[in-house]
Amino acid sequence: MKDSTVYSLFFFFFFCFGDFADSLTPDGLSLLSLKSAVDQSTAGSAFSDWADSDASPCRWTGISCMNITGFPDPRVVGIALSGKNLRGYIPSELGNLVYLRRLNLHSNNFYGAIPTQLFNATSLHSLFLYGNNLSGQLPPSICNLPRLQNLDLSNNSLSGSLDKGLNNCKQLQRLILAGNHFTGEIPAGIWSGMENLLQLDLSDNRFTGSVPEDFGDLKSLSGTLNLSFNHLSGKIPKSLGDLPVTVSFDLRNNNFSGEIPQTGSFSNQGPTAFLNNPLLCGFPLQKSCKDQAPSSPGNPNSSPGSDNNPKKGLSPGLIILISVADAAAVAFIGLVVVYIYWKKKDNANGCSCTGKTKFGANTEKSRLCCSCINGGFGNSDSELDPPERGRGEGELVAIDKGFTFELDELLRASAYVLGKSGLGIVYKVVLGNGIPVAVRRLGEGGDQRYKEFAAEVQAIGRVKHPNVVRLRAYYWAPDEKLLISDFISHGNLASAIRGRNGQPISLSWSTRLKILKGTARGLAYLHECSPRKFVHGDIKPSNILLDNESQPYISDFGLNRLITITGNNPSSGGLMGSALPYMKSSQTERANNYRAPEARVPSNKPTQKWDVYSFGVVLLELLTGKSPELSPTSTSTSLEIPDLVRWVRKGFEDENPLSDMVDPVLLQEVHAKKEVLAAFHVALACTEPDPEVRPRMKTVSENLERVGS
Repeated sequence: MKDSTVYSLFFFFFFCFGDFADSLTPDGLSLLSLKSAVDQSTAGSAFSDWADSDASPCRWTGISCMNITGFPDPRVVGIALSGKNLRGYIPSELGNLVYLRRLNLHSNNFYGAIPTQLFNATSLHSLFLYGNNLSGQLPPSICNLPRLQNLDLSNNSLSGSLDKGLNNCKQLQRLILAGNHFTGEIPAGIWSGMENLLQLDLSDNRFTGSVPEDFGDLKSLSGTLNLSFNHLSGKIPKSLGDLPVTVSFDLRNNNFSGEIPQTGSFSNQGPTAFLNNPLLCGFPLQKSCKDQAPSSPGNPNSSPGSDNNPKKGLSPGLIILISVADAAAVAFIGLVVVYIYWKKKDNANGCSCTGKTKFGANTEKSRLCCSCINGGFGNSDSELDPPERGRGEGELVAIDKGFTFELDELLRASAYVLGKSGLGIVYKVVLGNGIPVAVRRLGEGGDQRYKEFAAEVQAIGRVKHPNVVRLRAYYWAPDEKLLISDFISHGNLASAIRGRNGQPISLSWSTRLKILKGTARGLAYLHECSPRKFVHGDIKPSNILLDNESQPYISDFGLNRLITITGNNPSSGGLMGSALPYMKSSQTERANNYRAPEARVPSNKPTQKWDVYSFGVVLLELLTGKSPELSPTSTSTSLEIPDLVRWVRKGFEDENPLSDMVDPVLLQEVHAKKEVLAAFHVALACTEPDPEVRPRMKTVSENLERVGS
């Protein structure tokens, strides 16, 4: 405060007597207070062009201006100095910037309290101060800002309780206070008035008490309601089930007790949402509430009044009769279950979402298989035993009974190299009947692990979904391992969006949305329905194949395990004694910027949340028309962004126009604007840095299905 007073006197002196006072605008003078409040030894070049001799601050680094009717000079509407390692305090003079709309000082080292005078800047609608060391309480006057929409004060050292005055923030869309030291109860009775609130994150604080019932009135909420890592207690209110079904809960690491409600949005939550609440029970936790029911004193089998009226008890003969009847009923049910089990085993090779529909057909049945989600598999991994083979013999095994051909036919067929990667060389092979198939050569090793290999392949072969490439057969020999799958005729998504010769192809919004929805359905099926609950681990455009109707097919899932078994580099040598040609790929491996941050740590095991992140990056690529795969040193003029996720997030934080981020091709489709914006929100949820906050692919697929429908 002393520094601020001194600087105000400094301002007054120069305003009255300094030469520059007549040239620099009042907004510029207010901005110089920020420069003075920052330790210049940490500022680097952040203020290098902030000269008091300038007539206007509008060309200063981090400053944006706009012409306002009635004023001769442009007024300051934005300050963006994030991630500059600035150390200092936030001066109260910034409140004099009455047309300031966005204040973005996040990821610095600002300390001290948030000055209440800052809220004299009544045009403020976005305040991003997260990632600093700000302390003190949340000023009650913050909701005096009539246009406040985005408030992110996370990862600071703010303390005290939340004021009920928050109910005056009627326009608030994002309230993010995570990672502070707030205490006390979360105020109740203020949330029903926040009709525009999209995001609420109060995690990693010290809140106590119960969850307000009126949280259930936040009808616009999307993404994740995050209350994790607090000291909240009591029962989880059933009213949370009234939230939109797209909302995910994160209630981990609290002291909640009782049974988890089963209404509304609760049915879409996984067990992760409720972890580390020792007194919670019920679905989806594997902890029955019966285990927590207190036993009544005395004889647990006694009923009220049984001691006083023995005539109401059951006779020994009746008890025996009931026991025999129960045993007979259990035996009958057991026989029915066994019959159904063997019936399914005879008639099905796994859970299929398509029934008798021909694979690849254009059908409305290509949605997620609900019976699979409910655990309706026909068989487990051990049900299909690999066939016996003679020592040193090759074995061609058809997984699909309707797909038959001889080994000699494969050897004689015409073949063309489609591509090469760390997962093997892929050939297009045209069989004698004119049907093309894709043949992947895995390598020559692993001849002692046949049963393990066959079990893995059988698990992959049982995956049947219209948006997943179907495995039809495999070949095993000591010196050769092949996978035979459907050939998808129209290349992959990478070629579709970037062109085969570097020239991008124009895809309409309806086509992009069709590809995204199909891919999401297929990936959700792999996660929820497939025999192994597969993690793909490498979702990217080149692994999303397209047919001539732009239907997408996910390829290359489950192969990392097979490569480990074969133990060989499959990129050398020919195919089956050079019967099929081998062409060295001219493509070079590039950094995979589709991978989640945690996937880049070598010791981490793949999780389904890796796939969710990768899908989010693919979604952003289709929305922006920009690729995340450009090397920072590249001189290419193509639309490529090395960190696409960060670029988009910064665009939303700075409230850049949507036209600055969307692929220009889509701007011509006026009707698509709302759908594109909705898809952006899905992508941002998928690419959350914290994997626990990311939604499940099932939720992602459901959200995309609502877009355009």
